[in-house]
Amino acid sequence: MSFCVRVNASKQYDVIIRRGLLNECGRELTKLGARGKICLVTDDTVDALYSARAAASFASSGFETVKFVIPHGERSKSAEMLIALLRFLAENDFTGSDTVAALGGGVTGDLSGLAASLYRRGVRLVQMPTTLLAAVDSSVGGKTAIDIPEGKNLVGSFYQPSLVLCDVDAFSTLPETVFSEGCAEMIKYGVIYDAELFSLLSDKAYVPSEEAVARCVSIKRDVVEKDERDLGLRRILNFGHTVGHAIELLSDYTVSHGNAVAAGMAVVTKASVKSGFCPEECYTSLIKLLELYGLPTGTKHSAEELKTGILRDKKRFGDTISFIVPEKIGSCREMKLPTDKIEEFVAKGL
Repeated sequence: MSFCVRVNASKQYDVIIRRGLLNECGRELTKLGARGKICLVTDDTVDALYSARAAASFASSGFETVKFVIPHGERSKSAEMLIALLRFLAENDFTGSDTVAALGGGVTGDLSGLAASLYRRGVRLVQMPTTLLAAVDSSVGGKTAIDIPEGKNLVGSFYQPSLVLCDVDAFSTLPETVFSEGCAEMIKYGVIYDAELFSLLSDKAYVPSEEAVARCVSIKRDVVEKDERDLGLRRILNFGHTVGHAIELLSDYTVSHGNAVAAGMAVVTKASVKSGFCPEECYTSLIKLLELYGLPTGTKHSAEELKTGILRDKKRFGDTISFIVPEKIGSCREMKLPTDKIEEFVAKGL
């Protein structure tokens, strides 16, 4: 089964979702009219699994490929790694006709996207997600970023890819814990936008399907097309992320993004129930689904600690911070909370 979701943002591009795509990536890139060299950016885990397959496909379509391998994990989203990648492109004489291809999860995609947006003020970018989380979230929509010690994703740009190739077969090699992280983002889509999807997720067999990925990508596409630069509607995609990013930062990134977002969704939904924003059923059904996928339903951090992390979040504007609060399963809204009220609100969710 194959799906193609077309995104009409500042750049029009396709998100192709089907099995076996890694064997066809060269041909798909050729269809864009691409030529020249490809810098395949990947991490040391994905490199051992899939780089040879992608490189062979590129070679069969006449592309010269060089490879830049990063250590796996959030710490590779750093200024030092960004500069190393930019210098690697220059050392290999990449020009404006060449391509950066990100093969891996969200860290690889974010780093590669930012480098592609900066090098020669922008070169072609192809996202090739190998994790469920990256497939349904970070590979689509054009947000790129690195972390700095002061906070997560504080340095970044909006830069749409030219193509996204999602080979669902890659999910088969994911550890169960990493696969579950992607499920957290799918649950997010159900809460904020699609009550039917939320219900479908109760069947674990539905989750790894091409249809499930395409449904989530379509939701993100619909939101991004209306608000590409995150000025209004797109902020609903941050449900669970304000608290989640704080958890990641406080743990020095030992808590992964998907697990942190799951905990963040639970905390904010519980606080929303206690604040009268949504019914108790919203919280209980969310917790049931998080538990089904082995995801966390809370955090060890105190409200005071979480406030410290939240104040360093990129969603802060002056003396307010943006929280996305559910009203019911399938619908949410943005709440701009004064910074002096953060601890009080978060405490309700602990």
